Amino acid sequence: MDRPDPRGTHRILIVDDHPIFRHGLSELINQENDLEVCGEAEDYHSAWKAIADLAPDMIIVDITLKDMSGIDLIKEVRKHYKGMPMLVISMHDEALYAERAFRSGARGYVMKQEASESVVQAIRQVMRGGFYASKKVTEDILVRFIEGPREPVESPLQALTDRELEVFHLIGEGLSISEIGHRLHLSVKTIGTYRERIKEKLNLRNATELLRYALNWAEKDLKTDR
Repeated sequence: MDRPDPRGTHRILIVDDHPIFRHGLSELINQENDLEVCGEAEDYHSAWKAIADLAPDMIIVDITLKDMSGIDLIKEVRKHYKGMPMLVISMHDEALYAERAFRSGARGYVMKQEASESVVQAIRQVMRGGFYASKKVTEDILVRFIEGPREPVESPLQALTDRELEVFHLIGEGLSISEIGHRLHLSVKTIGTYRERIKEKLNLRNATELLRYALNWAEKDLKTDR
């Protein structure tokens, strides 16, 4: 992966399912003399092909992709391309997703609303081998490291595993159990098991309550992108 570039630029792959955002981010990055967007991908599988074909120096990835979760992509890249710098730029609440992204292998997390102000700084910091996060996320992680988990948990969703949160998110998008299974390449039975675990952890009595909860959460989550 350490392919030298004669111009001394860092080559960046953008993985995001919104073409307008990819275009704007590419323009912002390409204004820097030492940074260059070498390619774009909109989903998990095209991202893998781009990584193999383009050998980027760094990957910028969103949490939500067209086929699978960006968290899954980060975990797999970490496994197969050790040391690859990865930065998450997402509309999703950093309080819920940033620490998950770091645990999976990302070295930075930027909210899309702040991307124009923070992305270049975040890229440089991650490329240097450092970490980048908002002051609030950094403080929260340090407090948990020093003092241990807080009680009560700020959001019940923090009790969900990465896969459970992904299933919950897709329920909130209105997908059926079979559609979620198809999206995640898992059986209907497996998705049903995840659904039962989610209901138990969120103290919900039935599928209707789960659907209502997920739809309400998804609506609030989307407002952060406006």
